[in-house]
Amino acid sequence: MLLYFLISCFSFILFITPLKPLPPWANEVRLLSLWFWKDLSFFSIPELIKNSLSSSYLSLIPYKMSLIKKSLSPKVENFEETGQMSVLDLPELALECILERLPPSALCSTAGVCSSLRERCKSDHLWEKHMKQKWDRIVGPAAYREWQWYLASKTDSNYVKQGKQKGLMKLLALSWPFSWFKSKVDDTSRRRISLPVDSIMAWYLALETGKFWFPAQVYNRENGHVGFMLSCYDAEISYDSRTDTFQARYPPHGRRPVAIENGVPWERLRAPPVDTPPHDLHISDCLSELRPGDHIEIQWRRNKEFPYGWWYGIVGHLELCDGNENYCRCHHSDNVVLEFNQYTPGSQWRRATVDRKDHREEGNEADGFYGGIRKLKNEVEISTWKRLWPTEVLE
Repeated sequence: MLLYFLISCFSFILFITPLKPLPPWANEVRLLSLWFWKDLSFFSIPELIKNSLSSSYLSLIPYKMSLIKKSLSPKVENFEETGQMSVLDLPELALECILERLPPSALCSTAGVCSSLRERCKSDHLWEKHMKQKWDRIVGPAAYREWQWYLASKTDSNYVKQGKQKGLMKLLALSWPFSWFKSKVDDTSRRRISLPVDSIMAWYLALETGKFWFPAQVYNRENGHVGFMLSCYDAEISYDSRTDTFQARYPPHGRRPVAIENGVPWERLRAPPVDTPPHDLHISDCLSELRPGDHIEIQWRRNKEFPYGWWYGIVGHLELCDGNENYCRCHHSDNVVLEFNQYTPGSQWRRATVDRKDHREEGNEADGFYGGIRKLKNEVEISTWKRLWPTEVLE
């Protein structure tokens, strides 16, 4: 500001002192001062003072010149600047095809662009595909029930928090103007991006971030401990996206505390195949159809304080049968022989016999207790057990 004042005063002195011949650059200074005074006329004195306090007056000149340039530009340029096509201008089907091909991370990013895209990216039909592709094999009905209980508990806690907030608002309203306080609350709520808690997107993100623990079953628990080979036990698991593995929490066994296993890979997990709690006896509905060679899983536990685990086995032949398919009548017998060939011949764990017609929990404290049986009809389940077969025969 001081620079303009000196230039203006100096040029004014040159105008009023013609007694001496002016130097050649005097005319240029005159023109410069005229330009500055003309430019100053575009601004009021209060505005000039305000601008001089915040920044130099010179910084305003390019802005004013750009405004003039815009006002003189053809209307066609303005139309091209404001008439560019956006993603929302695409046909509905084309936009839907694009969103269906986005991975979950891209869908989340796109949801933050605008309110219209946010509503589209939260659609359940977009997230159903991602849920099935990634989580369908290990997330079953038990996990879904756990998710519903989780949502219900959050809803109840939110009601309690809202009650406390309403009480706080009443207290604050006594000491502050209510209109001011209400405006602050409304501004905060508008800035928060809400996500329906019962949406598939919310469920997917809860699983992906590891915030939600859900029931599943783990093959060969505790890092393949020899005492759990070819077994599958219930646990609560949580996903770790950094390592693409899971953390498993096993229920306590007798007096043992909760066991925790880290780094569980995807291939050692499955959704519970039956809706039977780990401490309950599974009601067998396949005993009448079992024949030698069938693949089965049977519940087993060390004692009655322990939860059941599912153990892999094969239906064998009775001792009096030679195994000839043409003469075998084992499937007509009241007894069913189960073989666990991962153990050496002669081991107490190698064979077990159960009652076909009236099977309940059978066993003792020495050999453990055998529970319900399920027949394996899915080749994927059978191949999974074969893949987990131990490299050495167990004693």
